[in-house]
Amino acid sequence: MAARCGAFPIWWYVAPTIINTFLESYDLTGKTIIPFATSGGSDIGKTNERLAPSCKGGKLLEGKVFKGNIGHQELAAWVEGLGL
Repeated sequence: MAARCGAFPIWWYVAPTIINTFLESYDLTGKTIIPFATSGGSDIGKTNERLAPSCKGGKLLEGKVFKGNIGHQELAAWVEGLGL
């Protein structure tokens, strides 16, 4: 599987359950998963706690929530700062 990237909305401090379904449909062995999301007011909450069981074989890193209209430059700077 090639690298995939996609943001999701935070719903009451967790990712929507469809994100778990997506993760469970792939073999994540040896993959690094870094959740990032959008929200008008919530923080990352229990997102990692709830996603961890769906990331079998993968390495789940701490995620980040972006507020409002994130620009390409801000997102690119965050990705570069991950040092992957």
